[in-house]
Amino acid sequence: MNINSVVDYLNKTNGYDVPTGYYAHIQEWEDWWKGYHKPFHDFKESGYDGKTIKRKIYSLKMGKKVCEDWASILLNEKTEVVIDGKKNNDFINSVFELNTFWQSANELVEKTFYSGTGAFVLRFEGLKLSGEKALGSKDTKIRMEYLSALNIVPLSVKYGKIVDVSFVSDVMHEGKNYVYVETHVLKDTGYVISNQYFKEEAGSLNPIPLPDGMIEEFSTTSDIPLFSIIKPNIVNTIDGSNGLGMSVFANSIDNLQGVDLCYNNFNRDFKLGGKKVFLNDSLTTTTESGEKITPDDTAQQLFIQFGDDFIDKNGSNNLIQEFNPSLRVQENIDGLQAQLDYLSFKCGFGTKHYQFNTGAIITATQYVGDKQELMQNASKNYIVVERALKALIKGILWAGKNICGIDLDENPEIKVNFDDSYIIDTESELLFMQQDVASGLIRPEIYLAKKYGVTEKEALKMMPTASTTVEDNPFDQALKNIEPPTANTTVIDTAENVTGRSLNGAQTQSLIAILSQYSAGELTLGQAINVISISIGITKDEAKKIIEGAE
Repeated sequence: MNINSVVDYLNKTNGYDVPTGYYAHIQEWEDWWKGYHKPFHDFKESGYDGKTIKRKIYSLKMGKKVCEDWASILLNEKTEVVIDGKKNNDFINSVFELNTFWQSANELVEKTFYSGTGAFVLRFEGLKLSGEKALGSKDTKIRMEYLSALNIVPLSVKYGKIVDVSFVSDVMHEGKNYVYVETHVLKDTGYVISNQYFKEEAGSLNPIPLPDGMIEEFSTTSDIPLFSIIKPNIVNTIDGSNGLGMSVFANSIDNLQGVDLCYNNFNRDFKLGGKKVFLNDSLTTTTESGEKITPDDTAQQLFIQFGDDFIDKNGSNNLIQEFNPSLRVQENIDGLQAQLDYLSFKCGFGTKHYQFNTGAIITATQYVGDKQELMQNASKNYIVVERALKALIKGILWAGKNICGIDLDENPEIKVNFDDSYIIDTESELLFMQQDVASGLIRPEIYLAKKYGVTEKEALKMMPTASTTVEDNPFDQALKNIEPPTANTTVIDTAENVTGRSLNGAQTQSLIAILSQYSAGELTLGQAINVISISIGITKDEAKKIIEGAE
């Protein structure tokens, strides 16, 4: 499929003026992602006889590795999507399972980071028309297509967001190849989606009838897009992008070349560095056909007679000379490692992401320090991945309710939990949060939401005696700006005897305030135990003993 042919067709038939120059950049990025860019990797050498020999540079194919690593960090098997409401969650999970979502989404992130843009596109099986409106049923299946930048043609861009767009796909049907173009245009009444089929011949598109069961055009009567766009969270420095993003290694092509040049030299040194043995012609025999045969190539007697000239006047052997070229292994390793460091730095991983044979043992603190730049860039890219997933889920829920006829909430709370354990010590982070809870700096439901990957409302429900709403959380009441009573020595002594440790000032004030509210009847025994347990970081049995000792 030639994307330029599709753009030219859309321009001619719809009066558009969509430029095509940017796709040349994307095609070059795709070459580097595949590990072979012909203008660079093909070269010529002159042989000993003067003939030209075609060669290829050895490639480490680091363009793909960079994108694979970003996809593994941003969207993997531990990424979770938590949606308020069991029915909503179940429906989304069923759609995801039908479309092998997590595997395909990971692949899309990889393609997005090489091509600059990716798209989740919703499609339907079993859709019918009622006038211009699409109607479905509970049997209608929601399908998903995962497309890279070479399959996306933006038609309208507002405030940096793609609003109208054509998606182009290669389709094989009954052994024949076709080009499918699906266009989403936002009008006053909502999105209108049109479908077209083409046969590509001699670089041009010829329209053909749609397959049976495919609707030519329908209106969703909603401004909710049935697609979601994702781009690396980096500023595009290339003109004429038309709303498309930029490859994560767009500004690192020189570094990819440097890696391959060093890797090529490494391999060439091994290829050319084999032992070479030079023989005096007197050691060879010649066959009737003129072919030279070395001593080890034919059976012969142990003793061979030669003249006096096989030893020169200095006593050197003139019969056999060895040549053992230097392989320059360490020099090549150092050069390749330096190029990998530059590439790693330019692609947002920091300078030590690709390390080989370091042999050094580092502490956890050193590891986190080395990963600091990666942590920052990963956090930045989590923003765009989360936004794309939330937009996709809203589109699925809308379609489930309005097309499939399922009773769903179109605007639930959506939380995306990323697995950042690769670059962040999650246990240490949770420990710090627990200390902040104990110090009264954050509410306990925030800690529980982080630890268990749930929403704050769900975290409140997990607290056995806590209210189910944030506004009624008893911990908030305990930490109101009230004048705390004078420190009760008995209470503090009891707490320290039970816990075996001294309480800091914030913990002391929190404990006294909670016990004061419990004594006044503002908190139940269960609530007081629960809040003390979380705020000080002790067990509920210990919290109960403190209350009993204070009574």
